[in-house]
Amino acid sequence: MGAWVRKAKTRTRRVRVGPISVNPMTEVEVVDHVVAALKRGEGGRIVTPNIDICRSASRDPEIRALVENADLAVADGMPVVWAARLLGVRLPARITGADLIWSLSEAAAFYRFPIYLLGGPPGAPERAACALLDRYPGLIVTGACSPPYGFEDEPGEIAAIRSALVRANPRIVFVGLGFPRQERLIERLREELPGAWFVGCGAAIAFAAGAVPRAPRWMRQAGLEWLFRLASEPGRLARRYLVEDLPYALGLLTVCALKRLFS
Repeated sequence: MGAWVRKAKTRTRRVRVGPISVNPMTEVEVVDHVVAALKRGEGGRIVTPNIDICRSASRDPEIRALVENADLAVADGMPVVWAARLLGVRLPARITGADLIWSLSEAAAFYRFPIYLLGGPPGAPERAACALLDRYPGLIVTGACSPPYGFEDEPGEIAAIRSALVRANPRIVFVGLGFPRQERLIERLREELPGAWFVGCGAAIAFAAGAVPRAPRWMRQAGLEWLFRLASEPGRLARRYLVEDLPYALGLLTVCALKRLFS
């Protein structure tokens, strides 16, 4: 982590890809940035936009603001990486919430930063905590909670989550409720813990718990994780992936290629 820590405060530039902008960072650089900020007592928020989030951001200013206002935005989706490369901009890698939950927890164990797991199906946060503790014995987990369905419409539930989080006083909070619900919740919680980092991590908690299978590494590296997830949950994901995201991804890649060609 060494040399990057000294530069972490200044390297937060972004590059634009379609309707959003992302930080051209590696996973190690993201971890070191967070560690350096935590050592200074500074909190923040990480968002990991994929092609579905790009599509939503292209139509909804509020969604776009959730990405643009994050302290770090890193590309979770090979189409976003490919689109950037077509523009002549190199994004070093795809960085997912499912990867960050492990790498940030490893750093948290080393530096003794307590973490909190919020989200996933019932029982998943607790099982994810056990998996993380098995891999990183020095890790401090101050809480694990799976909010009930519809909690965001119940002020009492939000208050209970906020109260539990403040009592636990973590330095890193993984919120796995899906975009944009997790980002909206994070915005409501951050004021109470200004020195903590919040990571909107999607299905990462469920993956870590073993509640949802993750694609093999070769499929993730080839940009085919979406195909694995589609095969695993066709009823839930077919419309989103095939009817909405795929045409948008093809359109974005075409526009980026034409823009580079005629610029």
